[in-house]
Amino acid sequence: MSWSFRVIDTGSASAAMNMALDEAILMEVSQGHSPSTIRFYRWDRPSISLGYFQRATKEIDFEAIQKKDFDFVRRMTGGRAVLHDRELTYSVTVPDEHELAKSSIVESYRKLSLGLQEGFSQLGLHAEVVSLEDEGMREKFKSGDSAACFDSPSWYELVVEGKKIAGSAQVRSHGGLLQHGSLLLDLDVDDLFDVLLFRSEKHKQLLRQDFDERAISVKQLAHRDVSYEEAKQAFSVGMQNGLPCSIHPGSVTEREWTLAHELLQTKYSQDSWNFRR
Repeated sequence: MSWSFRVIDTGSASAAMNMALDEAILMEVSQGHSPSTIRFYRWDRPSISLGYFQRATKEIDFEAIQKKDFDFVRRMTGGRAVLHDRELTYSVTVPDEHELAKSSIVESYRKLSLGLQEGFSQLGLHAEVVSLEDEGMREKFKSGDSAACFDSPSWYELVVEGKKIAGSAQVRSHGGLLQHGSLLLDLDVDDLFDVLLFRSEKHKQLLRQDFDERAISVKQLAHRDVSYEEAKQAFSVGMQNGLPCSIHPGSVTEREWTLAHELLQTKYSQDSWNFRR
């Protein structure tokens, strides 16, 4: 059976507002006030998002963030630190009764990865859905101890030419499922490693070399710049074909905006949230 999704593009926003909107939409979708939703968005300046379980002061060099004028926020999802800059960011939100939410975390990752795989296909790139349930693949993509997200795939991730090109994280909360992730259009690895903390300069260089061997961007593969709009169109079609689902354009509701602004003020802009670990 084909699923139905509202598709919205919320454009550029601050790191805190982007995370507030994801959670607000999750809450409204879960309560039946909004339909299952695919959201595309970007960041109004380079931003670091930290995984829920990471320790901010242990992982992030905040002097470097301030010097570069980067933004910073903690996600409600797990995983590692991500530098959001030249990318298409997506989120998928469904209520608990949806087939995706009834699946295990691993299986829902796999299903959504098929939609993302089709999106890369629309851009002329052959992405593979990698399963780390296989011991051989798990060893091949064994993670280092970098705080960065893109150094290894999760249980099901998108890999092109043996390198990770998309990073996703998922949470089950508020009576629904939220998965969001970064689809790398381009990547400045120096910027990422400049704002992470390492035991030593030698350790940093070793992990940087390891990262270069594990992660890649659309620009590197396509040998051209791919715009946000082109990527959004590709992944809209990809989700339709890969999930499969029907999509219809929509917009953020007044209730969602109101809730997002509340979450922005009370949670995502607060040190009590961002530095809670």
